[in-house]
Order: sequence, then C-alpha cells, then structure tokens
Amino acid sequence: MKLAYHAPLPPAATGVAQYAATLLRYLRNDFEIDASAAAGLYQIGNNSLHWGIYQRALREPGVVLLHDACLHHLLLGQLSREAYIEEFVYNYGEWFRQTAEHYWEGRAMSAADPRYFERPLLKRICESARLVIVHNAAAEAAVMRHAPETKVARVPHLFEAPRDHYYREIDEYREKVLQVPREECLFAVLGHLRESKRIDTILLSFEALRRQGLPVKLLVQGDFVGPDLERALEGRLEAEWVVRRKYLLEEEWWMQAHAIDVGINLRWPLAGESSGIATRLMGIGKPVIVTRSLETTDIPEVAAVKVDAGMAEREELERFAAWLVLNVEARRAVGRHAAIHTNQFHRVDVVAARVAELVLGAFEGV
Repeated sequence: MKLAYHAPLPPAATGVAQYAATLLRYLRNDFEIDASAAAGLYQIGNNSLHWGIYQRALREPGVVLLHDACLHHLLLGQLSREAYIEEFVYNYGEWFRQTAEHYWEGRAMSAADPRYFERPLLKRICESARLVIVHNAAAEAAVMRHAPETKVARVPHLFEAPRDHYYREIDEYREKVLQVPREECLFAVLGHLRESKRIDTILLSFEALRRQGLPVKLLVQGDFVGPDLERALEGRLEAEWVVRRKYLLEEEWWMQAHAIDVGINLRWPLAGESSGIATRLMGIGKPVIVTRSLETTDIPEVAAVKVDAGMAEREELERFAAWLVLNVEARRAVGRHAAIHTNQFHRVDVVAARVAELVLGAFEGV
C-alpha cells in the first residue's frame, strides 16, 4: 500500500521531527512512501511548522496522529482575527463569539494563560479525519469532547534505544563538558523552553535546595521558544549552579542524557501532550519528575516521581528533589522501574506495528 507521510523531519525545530523520522523508518516495512498517495498520515502539533500539514489534512482527509491535544496556539498564530473568531464559534457555539473576541485581544499572553489550553480548537481536524491517533488518556478525552463521532485510538509514545556507544566516557563528558562532578546530583530540564515547562518554579525550588546546602546542579538545555521568558530569566540562569546549554545535535543530546541524574518534565498549563524527552530519559533508566495529570496516568507510580500542579507544585518539587538527592538507591530504583515500563510499552517496533495496523484499517477498501 502506498502512504503519503506528512510530518516535519529533522532538522525542523520541533520535538515531533525526531519522532516522525524514527516512525518513518519502521513504517517503510509496511508501506511504500509516496507523497502523492491517496492514503495520508498526518502528524499534527501545536506550532507553525505543522500549519501546512494541518491544511492538507483538511483538504485530503486521512489518519491524524495528534501530538498535542491543543491546537489553539497554532490556529491563533495563523488565522486572521475574523477567521479565528469563526473557528472558535465553530468549536464551541455562537454564544462564545464574544469570548473569542476577548481571547483574540489577549493573545499576547496565550503561552501561559490556561484559558487557551482549556479551549484546544480540535473539532475541525478531528471531524474530518478517518481516524485520530493519540498518545494518552487526556488527548483521547479532548478529541471525544470536540468530535464524539470520531474514531480515536490510543497508542503509546515510541522509544528507540540509543546506540551502546553513548554509554562510554560518560563520567569524562559530565566533568569536562558539563563541569559537574560525580558527587553532585545533576537535574535537567531539556528541550524547547516555554512557560508551560515551569522553569521559573523549578529555579525557585533549586534556589531553596541550594540554600539548604544540598549538592545539586540544574542543567537547562534547549532554545527558548520566545524572547519574553528568556529575558525574564536571564540573570537567574547565570547562577553558578546552573548549567546552560542550547540546542544540541542528536549524538551529543544522548551523551548529555546519559550524564544527568534526574530529569524534570513538569507541564502546566496542560496540552494533552506526551513528552518524547521524558520517554527517552525513562527508557535509559533515568528517574523523571513529571506533573501528575491525565497525561501521565499510564505511567506507574513506581516508574516516575509525580508532582501535583497548582499550589502544591513548588513544595512537592523541593521535597521530592531533596529525597532523590539524599537517597541514591531510591533514585536508582525509580530509574529501573522507568526503564522496565518504557521498554515494555513504548518499544518502537511495537508502536510502529500498531500505527501501521491502524492506518491499514482506516483505508481498508479504499
């Protein structure tokens, strides 16, 4: 069967690109990839790199793999005022027209305002699709709220084990490149840096941990999505216990991943996404601190450290981070359970086979 595969691919600056490239390699075993094929698989995320794919998915409906169960920011950035208001009304009804006008006027704050995440504008893309594939229960629920007649399937985020050579010379890389000795516990926030990753709260928590005398350092790696957050944090990111690195190529990213002790992958407001970075870190046995939510409900309690969003977030982050610093065996145990879970449920060959099965089923008889 011929399949048109629509997705941003490396070096595109989106977390979907590496996922898409990996999945494509495995789907070639089941499909002849042909951009002109009638059957299409569309990978959709919540940024401008997906706009052309979104538009084509509406013109030529196929299977939509929805990486973010919130497309509000994508549409807000691409539509005119009038088109945006009409899209909002299409999703939520005529009685929300004035609400849409207020959202448009306040769009400068949309990256951190939970109201924009609570209205994900999914109806049009989901109603038009033959099938929508999602990664978690939150995304599945969002799709069903907006398009209850849509066929939806939940498939775990994929994990492909890195090459063995990434394990070599990790101590030297950690000490010479990251400049973090083994006796210090290195936490890390990785990937595109935006307000929803809770970087301000994380910095406040680690400032408190350092005042307590705990041997912690924080790696903040990735490029900022917008200039406002970077300007707001720039002085604090220069603290001597912060390791700041920007975008890394795949080879060095994996070296860095093996060199850290704990990943931090908090999210709020939530957008129904499953983190590829968290999945990668868990797959190689790193403990990861995540936000307790419907997005992470499939992760067993023993396989990740879950922090509540809201008022309790900072206190819980400080408490759990201190626990991981002081209890090396507990840290290792969480990492072991993370690796077991990830390699059981997220293996790339199993995930790709399921995606292939779903795509074939969606176009059966066409």
